[in-house]
Amino acid sequence: MKRILLYITLFATLSLASCNDWLDVKPETQTDEKDMFKSVSGFKNALTACYIKLNSKNLYGLSLTITDIEFMAQHWSYQESNYRGAEDLKAFKYENDYPKTLISAIYGEMYNTIAQANIILQNMPEHKEVITNEDMRAIVEAEALTIRAFCHMEILRLFGQMPQNSDKQVSLAYAKTVSTVMIPHYSYNDFTNLILADLDAAEALFKDHDPLFSYSFQELDNFFDTKNYNVELADEFMGFRRFRFNYYAVKAIRARLYMYMGKKTEAYTAAKEIIDAVDKNGKKVLELAGAGDINSSNFALPSECILALSNYEIEDNIRDLFKSDNTSTKIYLTEKQFNNDLFAGQSTAVNNRVQVWDRTPDNQGNVKPLLKKYNQPSSTTNMDMEVLATQKQVIPLIRLSEMYLMIMEKAPLTEANEVYKEFCTARGIEYVPLTETDRQERVCKEWIRELIGEGQNFFTYKRLNVRNMIFGISECSEEQYILPIPEKEYLGE
Repeated sequence: MKRILLYITLFATLSLASCNDWLDVKPETQTDEKDMFKSVSGFKNALTACYIKLNSKNLYGLSLTITDIEFMAQHWSYQESNYRGAEDLKAFKYENDYPKTLISAIYGEMYNTIAQANIILQNMPEHKEVITNEDMRAIVEAEALTIRAFCHMEILRLFGQMPQNSDKQVSLAYAKTVSTVMIPHYSYNDFTNLILADLDAAEALFKDHDPLFSYSFQELDNFFDTKNYNVELADEFMGFRRFRFNYYAVKAIRARLYMYMGKKTEAYTAAKEIIDAVDKNGKKVLELAGAGDINSSNFALPSECILALSNYEIEDNIRDLFKSDNTSTKIYLTEKQFNNDLFAGQSTAVNNRVQVWDRTPDNQGNVKPLLKKYNQPSSTTNMDMEVLATQKQVIPLIRLSEMYLMIMEKAPLTEANEVYKEFCTARGIEYVPLTETDRQERVCKEWIRELIGEGQNFFTYKRLNVRNMIFGISECSEEQYILPIPEKEYLGE
């Protein structure tokens, strides 16, 4: 793992030097590609670059998980002197300086990551013979396809029209090539079909080639521990599948997309496949974390992540955001928001999710619940880098609990309650059966409790066309839910 972490750090400078614009690559950089893909290391490096970009602060290293997207979901209170721009985001003033710059950066880096994946895909037919291991060749291509599909899904959820009963129609660019030619734009339906087609192609490649068919997530997280795990891989690059786009991640992304589109039957089917999946020994592939991760202070619940990023910069990225010192605290909930809104109707005495919050009074005696989900161990803690990377430096992209929530929202009531009871047991909360009358409201609240600080709740509100967010102070409509596409795209720069 130490070698891989060093490898990623050194390669960061290359990550997107070949992607100077959002939707194309300058011709002079294409000459370098021919040399780059003459060896297996070139493909590894190019794929690693995609993960580096996804970990950037403008994407999942900060803005699309912890801060800016959460302001748009109305989650955080804040001290304006410490976090400028939050007020404009919470008021959906996308035309103001900070939101405009942020939106441009997100849009640009998403398409930059897509361009990087496309470089791999375009070079695979001509140079794939340099990857002599068939499994690795399939995995590299499948990961690139899934990254392309995932990033386009995120563009859809941010910049696309409302998934249901939209008055405003938005066409979006689906980039399948790296070229100076204008990337074609597609309608909502055509765009979603292209995402699904990429997921289909990726799943076919992952099938029978992903090491997850031979080993568990836990084994592949710890393949380097030869004393306790007997894992044989053709290449270390095939390890750490939880932190790479993988076979089950494809299914989870498909479930998330279907849920967003309002195709709940299809989402239910995909989600249930993951929940019911068993390995070659008949053991469930994934299970809800329960109290295990919480008791180990692994508050991002890595053991139930279907897909996550390992971000060694996370401590620096969140530094001072969630401090109990009143002079440095930047984002928090008020005690009223915590008790009367977020956890209304649930006991906070034994609830596992409550333990993800620090409710220590500040130096003025005020309680401002602070999220501990991304807290890192003290720098004096003696911890192996492998453990740090796979249990602490974790940014969830999709967790198993999301699949449970989908079934709770869609399944026949009896089945929904069976799943909800299992969910309650894992989270340490009292099980009170859902009814047809209260199901939608209660499950919506569970989405918010479960995924706060992970960047997903804005999209939950958007797909449900929620007019009044839980912490919101004004009504929302299409104008708030559809981010404006940056002008730069239309200027052809």
